[in-house]
Amino acid sequence: MACGMKLLLVAIALSLVLNTQHFVQGEPQVPCFFIFGDSVSDNGNNNLLPTFAKVNYSPYGIDFPQGPTGRFCNGRNIVDVLAELLEFENYIPPFAYANGSEIVKGVNYASGAAGIRKESGSQLGACISMGEQLKNHRTTVLRIIDILGKRSLAKKHLNKCLYSVGMGSNDYINNYFLPQYYQTSQKYTLEEYAEVLIKQYTQQILRLRQYGARKVSLVGLGLIGCTPDAIKTYGTNGSSCVEKLNNASQQFNQKLVALVDELNTNFTDSKFIYVNSYEMGSGDPTLVGFKVLDAGCCEVDEYGQCAPDITPCQNRTDYVFWDGFHPSEASNLITASRTYSAYNASDTYPMDISHLVQLQLEPQVAAI
Repeated sequence: MACGMKLLLVAIALSLVLNTQHFVQGEPQVPCFFIFGDSVSDNGNNNLLPTFAKVNYSPYGIDFPQGPTGRFCNGRNIVDVLAELLEFENYIPPFAYANGSEIVKGVNYASGAAGIRKESGSQLGACISMGEQLKNHRTTVLRIIDILGKRSLAKKHLNKCLYSVGMGSNDYINNYFLPQYYQTSQKYTLEEYAEVLIKQYTQQILRLRQYGARKVSLVGLGLIGCTPDAIKTYGTNGSSCVEKLNNASQQFNQKLVALVDELNTNFTDSKFIYVNSYEMGSGDPTLVGFKVLDAGCCEVDEYGQCAPDITPCQNRTDYVFWDGFHPSEASNLITASRTYSAYNASDTYPMDISHLVQLQLEPQVAAI
């Protein structure tokens, strides 16, 4: 196991050396890639919003060719790396800036602090919840119909796309575990809250399917109790992480796996997969060369984000985390690699993205 992980580290290190601009010239493995999510995937949608959850300033983007873009990272985020692995010519543009025919190849709707529930993250200011992201996607679908000229052509096109959906962390971090702002922890036990979230999430995913999604990657919650901010805020009582937060992730993930099974049973013309972020983060990070596990690379402000214009650490590949919440580019490279091509059988279920995009599914689609 350790030897294999060290080989993985070599591959990741090579990718870091090659850096961001190594897109393959040719056809991508899917014609389009649509992304729904929160700050882990946001690449600029929050830049123009009145919110503290935006990072279009230095030192964010210190390792990204275009500098600070609104990515909550020093470099590439997970969906950036996935776009490279899928052989797209460019990164998927944020909805806030996407225009013209480029939307046919995909759009990123992700928004920092956003959740399944509309109110999640609102104590930080405006954000684009999952429901609002779906409304934005509806706008994109109508534009694609106009660009391609026929509704039937748009349906065929959208059936072939890959859809990545990663939501739920902020429904805990920026909702349930902030009783000074939200009532959810008084209304629901953790078990009840997970059920409430999954019920709402199910309806949102079904709506996405109505818009033509047939190949969908549902990203589970990671170890939200192991972030530097969580450890600083709650303490660990002798553990390495905040157990109550990680327990919340696990309860949500169990229900999400059951939802994946249910969707795959009910819709034989579609395939949904579960990305096991929790399990990927549970291994020993030192086996792949990380040295700092419980602190971010940059000095953070009161929101757990990098303080503006302060020089971060130099040895960024040694850090699991970039700031108080978000993984470093080095972490993202590993997660994206294992999401695309599973290293362990538990990384994805029932298959990884490299197999999902190869599936030939029946070209049935509900009315758009």
